[in-house]
Amino acid sequence: MNKGLLPTLRDASVAIAAIAAMAAAGCSTQGQVDPDVMQIATTPLTCSNKAECDLWWQRAQTWVTSHSKYKVEAATDTLIQTAGPDGGKRALAYQITRTPNPDGTATIGFAAHCDGSLGCKPNPWEAGADFKQYVRGTAAGTQGNDAKPSQPASAALHPEAQQGQSATPSAGAAASQ
Repeated sequence: MNKGLLPTLRDASVAIAAIAAMAAAGCSTQGQVDPDVMQIATTPLTCSNKAECDLWWQRAQTWVTSHSKYKVEAATDTLIQTAGPDGGKRALAYQITRTPNPDGTATIGFAAHCDGSLGCKPNPWEAGADFKQYVRGTAAGTQGNDAKPSQPASAALHPEAQQGQSATPSAGAAASQ
C-alpha cells in the first residue's frame, strides 16, 4: 500500500468524524425549551388565599376550555380534566389539580400529555408556561390582572424537586408542573 495515501485517508476520516459530531451536536439542541419558558413552567403555582385561589381556579378552567382540542370531562373544585390523549395524536390532554396546603394556600398542578410519536403540539413546557401566566393574570388577554405571582421566579428548582412540578417534554409525551 502506498504510504503517501495513509495520512490523507486518516485526515479525511478525522474530518468526517468531526463533521458528524458537529452535526449530531446541532441536532441535539433542536427541541430544547427556552430557559425563560422553563423557569415559568417550573415555578409552582400557589395561590395565597381563598379569593385568589377561586379566581385562579376559574382562570384555569377558562384556559383549559379554550386551549384543549379535547372536551373537558371533569370540572370540580379540585380537578379539571380533558378527554384524551387519543392514540397517535400530538394534541395535548390536560389534567389540572387544586391541592390545599396546610398554611391555607393551595397549589394548582398542571399536567399535559399527548400520544404522538413525533412529540406533542403545542410543546408541553410552553403550554405549562402559558397556562401559569394566564392563571396568575400575567399573560396578555387575562382579565383583571390583580393577582400577583405568589413566589418569585427565582424559586424555580429542578422540575422533579417540587410537588406537582415534574416533566418529560419535547419528544416525550407528558409534562407535569
